[in-house]
Amino acid sequence: MLVEPPEVDVACVLAGRVPIDEVGEPAMGPGRLHALIDGVFAIALTLLVLDLPKPGSSTQLAHDLLHQWPSFAAYLVSFVTLGILWIEHHGMMSAVRSIDRRFLERTLAFLLFISIIPWPTALAANYADHGVAAARTASVLYAGTMLMMGLTFAWGWRYLSNHPALVAEPARAAFPSGTRRALLGGLVYLVAVGVAFLSPTASFGIDAIVAVYFAASRSNVPALIVGAGSAARVDRPANG
Repeated sequence: MLVEPPEVDVACVLAGRVPIDEVGEPAMGPGRLHALIDGVFAIALTLLVLDLPKPGSSTQLAHDLLHQWPSFAAYLVSFVTLGILWIEHHGMMSAVRSIDRRFLERTLAFLLFISIIPWPTALAANYADHGVAAARTASVLYAGTMLMMGLTFAWGWRYLSNHPALVAEPARAAFPSGTRRALLGGLVYLVAVGVAFLSPTASFGIDAIVAVYFAASRSNVPALIVGAGSAARVDRPANG
């Protein structure tokens, strides 16, 4: 059950105990944003499976399925990418204690490209064997969508890095490096866009490498939050 964030006390705002965003509105709790993010990711991940091949009245089912391997490859790359990005974004959000309008706008831009991913995934799978020109166009569209997704992901990191009041104090020091890491991963897709004009298959391989990069290089934010929570639990009995 979702719980609405508490109403902001005007007296607390005037006293300076509630952060004010850049447009003069009180910052709010991240609970509802968590629900929106999880919902968009869940729908995008589910939609991916709808485009997997389903040969009708096939007399050589194994052969027909193997012939459509690009569909399974595209599904796997997109699913793994979205899954790892959800983990990464969840780790980032674990340190967020309040949000403002500007951060909401950046998050919505990120979710825009998350929700689009099933479309270029289907195109990349369907046009992989429809000639070089069609495969090139589909690969450029796929890598371009991933590029915008990666850049908007880094955009959110950068905003939190520049507005530490929205972030739990133990994790603030990790946000500049987290921003650089997210930006580096996003910019690799720019290489994939360029390579797509030469080799759609190689471009798709680069797209897959970005997922491996995020899986192999973990953000320090979740560990800092967990460590701070453990330290607080240890100190509480001693102080009590």
